[in-house]
Amino acid sequence: MARAQVLCCNKSVLGLLRFNRVASLMPRVHFMQIRRKCEQKGVVIGLYLKDGEKAPQLTPNGEKFDDRVAGKITELIKETNMDGELGKGRMFNNLDKEYSSVVVVGLGKEGIGYDAEEAIDAGMENTRVAAAVGTRSLQLQGASHVAVDGMEYPEQAAEGAAMAVWRYNANMRKSRRIEVPKVELYGSADVDAWTRGLFKAESQNLARRLSETPANQMTPSTFAQATIDSLCPCGVTVEVRSMDWIEEQRLNSFLMVAKGSCEPPLVLEINYTGSSPDDKPLLFIGKGLTFNSGGLSLKPKNGMDVFRADVSGAAAVVATVRAAAALSLPINVTAVLPLCENMPSGMAVKPGDVITLINGKTVCIKSVSSAGAVMLADPMLYAQNIHKPKMIVDLGTHAKGVAYGLGASATGLWTNNTMLWQQFEKAGSITGDRVWRFPLWQHFKRLVEPNLTYDICNVGRGPASSCLTAALLHKMVPCLDWVHLDTRGTGLTVEDGVPPYLLRDRMSGRPTRTLIQFLHQMACK
Repeated sequence: MARAQVLCCNKSVLGLLRFNRVASLMPRVHFMQIRRKCEQKGVVIGLYLKDGEKAPQLTPNGEKFDDRVAGKITELIKETNMDGELGKGRMFNNLDKEYSSVVVVGLGKEGIGYDAEEAIDAGMENTRVAAAVGTRSLQLQGASHVAVDGMEYPEQAAEGAAMAVWRYNANMRKSRRIEVPKVELYGSADVDAWTRGLFKAESQNLARRLSETPANQMTPSTFAQATIDSLCPCGVTVEVRSMDWIEEQRLNSFLMVAKGSCEPPLVLEINYTGSSPDDKPLLFIGKGLTFNSGGLSLKPKNGMDVFRADVSGAAAVVATVRAAAALSLPINVTAVLPLCENMPSGMAVKPGDVITLINGKTVCIKSVSSAGAVMLADPMLYAQNIHKPKMIVDLGTHAKGVAYGLGASATGLWTNNTMLWQQFEKAGSITGDRVWRFPLWQHFKRLVEPNLTYDICNVGRGPASSCLTAALLHKMVPCLDWVHLDTRGTGLTVEDGVPPYLLRDRMSGRPTRTLIQFLHQMACK
């Protein structure tokens, strides 16, 4: 995998910076070696792939900028043998008085659209990639303002640029922080699409921040306050339920997981009303383990810190509701987020303990480390009884099986309604953050029940861990349309297969934009 390298040339520019993007694999970028700040403003423009004998073509906005600098961009493209390959580009300096640095990035084939084999809109994804690579290169050169060519898809260009420059800097000294530049649209009148893209990217960045924050700085109480700060200014109501209320509602499955920690558990009830108050809401249930040590079934010490992101399901829900409010989507959304820690102590739940759910069924907790589905069981039953939703979407980082099967390529999906799968598949193809459906067969339901001494087991029998978790949760939804999303492969840190607009070994905030797109489709049929 090629690394960034500085090429010095005796040209009318101060320097050329070559940077490479490798398909969907982003290398550890080494622009940090260039600490000298350039001028404050830069611009990113797109270049379509060379087609046969036809020379690579600039985007319409790129051609306008080329005219602005008297054709120098076209000359330099020829001199440097650029061919428009996706994610590869060059930086040219001192060509324009306003923009001290110009980045020309390959967009791949012109006019490309939906790729049925890949289940993705390649044109939109290529725009995200090009915008991300160009914007990040200018960021790491010290630019404070970056103008981005809309490249025919201004919404997707905004997503790629805004997600690429985001950094979690809260615990770094100011002298070591990488500044986040302001990104703006260049050369296009479609400001509305650009603004939508920024809303979606900023929402995913919110989910990244909530997931990335260390567990001692993101306790259930801290998460609740961050949710209030993010949603209440948007007109969303947030109710914080404490221990007394949880005990009163008999959310025993949640309390069994929470009682091992000294941090008090909380349940958040979130309501966004975008249509008539009489319309039934779409209900989100987000797994909110602010730290999952595995309890008495302790997880391995290497990599345990990653499980601060077991709150990523709840984080994605908060971010999605924020975007729904910002975009004024005409739909009612309710979310129930149980928040706690899973810790070992003398009070912790023990392997083999049996609890009774609100619906009277008993659940045996054979593995405390896999207690995510257990903690959601009673809150899910409660939410159905109280809020009377038209459908339920639950999500969280659950079982390893989906990560073994899909890696970071897609989020695993289980549903009892094929129409909902089709809507999520469409949403994932548009956002580039794909989902993939797994079976919800009776075969798996029989493996989680019955038993001579209890009704349901939280791990079931056999190696299909993710399907068994979905089968358990489906027992909590007897007669509603339901979708279960397992983000074990996409919601935690990932080293391989990371798109250029995200960061390796950092929390992704996925699948926030897919959830937002799904809400848009359900609201605007």
